[in-house]
Amino acid sequence: MTFRSVILAASSVLAMSAGLATAKDSATFAMQLEPPHLDPTSAAAQAIDSVVYLNIFEGLTRFMGDGSIAPGLAESWEISDDGTVYTFQLHDGVTFHDGSSMDAEDVKFSLDRARAEDSTNAQKALFAGIESVEVIDPLTVKITLANPNGNFLFNLAWGDAVVVAPESIEDIKTNPIGTGAYTFSEWVQGDRIVLERNPDYWGEQPALAKATFKMISDPTAAFAAMMAEDVDAIANFPAPENLPQFEADPRFQVLYGSSEGETILSTNNKQPPFDDVRVRQAVAHAINREAIIDGAMFGLGTPIGTHFAPHHPAYVDLTGNSAHDPDKAKALLAEAGLPDGFETTLHLPPPSYARRGGEIVAAQLAEVGIKAEIINVEWAQWLETVFRGKNFGLTIVSHTEPMDIGIYARPEYYFQYDNPDFQSLIETLNVTTDPEKRTELLQKAQTIISEDYVNGFLFQLAWPTVANAKLQGLWVNAPTAATDLSAISWTD
Repeated sequence: MTFRSVILAASSVLAMSAGLATAKDSATFAMQLEPPHLDPTSAAAQAIDSVVYLNIFEGLTRFMGDGSIAPGLAESWEISDDGTVYTFQLHDGVTFHDGSSMDAEDVKFSLDRARAEDSTNAQKALFAGIESVEVIDPLTVKITLANPNGNFLFNLAWGDAVVVAPESIEDIKTNPIGTGAYTFSEWVQGDRIVLERNPDYWGEQPALAKATFKMISDPTAAFAAMMAEDVDAIANFPAPENLPQFEADPRFQVLYGSSEGETILSTNNKQPPFDDVRVRQAVAHAINREAIIDGAMFGLGTPIGTHFAPHHPAYVDLTGNSAHDPDKAKALLAEAGLPDGFETTLHLPPPSYARRGGEIVAAQLAEVGIKAEIINVEWAQWLETVFRGKNFGLTIVSHTEPMDIGIYARPEYYFQYDNPDFQSLIETLNVTTDPEKRTELLQKAQTIISEDYVNGFLFQLAWPTVANAKLQGLWVNAPTAATDLSAISWTD
């Protein structure tokens, strides 16, 4: 071998060594909303699931990126002929992050806790049909339902149904201990949450050793952080006007997906004058959806006329029920005894669709005599004042939970819609397994809330993700609130 060959060979080895030494095994993901805490079983904030779902916590079943349901902690299950008994076989060798074993007793504890009378689970209704949870042996659990439920495996995939350790409950909000591929490492309030790869994970080890969730609430700051490559990805990018700039830059990729997020002008149905359907109808006709989508979302979003995702096969286009018609809105207000309009509040949480869309909505309402005082609130304040306190007139929020039309059957829910006929319909839907009959019931449910003008139905939230061009494995769509780290890795 010549001297030159030796030098070239040595240089090649050094280059390979340097490449291995600098190979990236961490990533930073920006989030616009900071979670109020980290327990997905006791709050409705999607920001919690965006960090912990599938990463820290797992359930018996799980959502995949395409919206399908797959096995999670349960490796298999059997369903009785009458559809009321589900027997789950759990994976062997699963441990919680504290080293304790995960078994059928933990599954029973988690489901019994979620459905208990004093449960604070935001989706407690998901578990209402459970009659009993029985431990057959450490790896087998039997769940008996009062009636068949065609959505039961779907319900168990929600973040609200994850399996938790009894001994971890006291500190679960600040020190979450699950069975997932990542452990909780650090939370610097107002700045970041850090997860680290779990070396004892029962499943396949993920490529990323560390994931940081960086809180960036301001759209301008999000744009700057992405351009400076201080962050590696931002799902649901908050400044859609900047997307063409990213598309033109080879450093980045832009993924255009859809979400389960019905963006609505939520209305307090028990607060006068919104307890009059004519007033709610007037609000609906005062709204120009296209102007909101164009002005706030730069054209990204699909108009909706009910609380249902347009990409779902059972969707019915009911936008005609609430077409933009200011004259009709004024006539309805006069008919309701409010010819000069009225004053109300419009609470707007931080997301861009709410803050930007709220300005447009307020202007549209003013044109028909409804003076909406804009009150900008932080997310924790929105949860306390609007969601839990029900102290609001109007608000704008995107409901990102999948297939959640059933919330309209809960009179205590924050917009306080109480319709016994709708509640009965949802009860029937829950025990119906025939696909055609379920579609018929879902379409009827969509029609009822559209014709009752429960809320101002605005648009289905698009899901644009901006990411480093070398980052792969990101979800394109958002079938649920999640940042599934399991398939994310870096390419050369």
